[in-house]
Amino acid sequence: MIHETIKKNGITFGIITGLTSVLITTLIYSIDLNLFTSPWIGFSNLALYFIIAIVLLIKTKKEFKDTFTFKDAFTTYFISALIGILISVVFNIILFNLIDPAAKDTIKELTIKFMISAMEKFNAPAEGINKAIKDLKENDQFSVIGLLKGSLSNIVFCTIFGLILAAFFKSKPSSQE
Repeated sequence: MIHETIKKNGITFGIITGLTSVLITTLIYSIDLNLFTSPWIGFSNLALYFIIAIVLLIKTKKEFKDTFTFKDAFTTYFISALIGILISVVFNIILFNLIDPAAKDTIKELTIKFMISAMEKFNAPAEGINKAIKDLKENDQFSVIGLLKGSLSNIVFCTIFGLILAAFFKSKPSSQE
């Protein structure tokens, strides 16, 4: 059985994370589709989600008062991550498949141009660049299936990240303090 504090904080911060993702996607979509290929936007998003996760675990650990186990920390983060991913994926499915399907084609072309430029800067061989372009053209990352596949990789990444955070935030047994 999951502790009430874990559920409450996981759900609350999951909604915060999901709505943050929706807000960021909406802003990027409204301002300039080129921002979807910006490494700085990507790094900024990761940093923001990292901060939200840390705040979540600090808050939950304080509320536990006694022992905040590895399992408690991981479960709290994982609930939050799953809810955040779910909200984000549902929003992206609606935006790129119902509201503006043309935007996903524009973003795909921008991504191809960005990737060619980046790979050329690193002197990638032409056949490597051509293969990467072919792969991008064949896979629609904003289709319903593409977004669901992407969410699975996000879940894997979040699981690894959650394990690291849980190890950091768990309470040490009294005998080690």
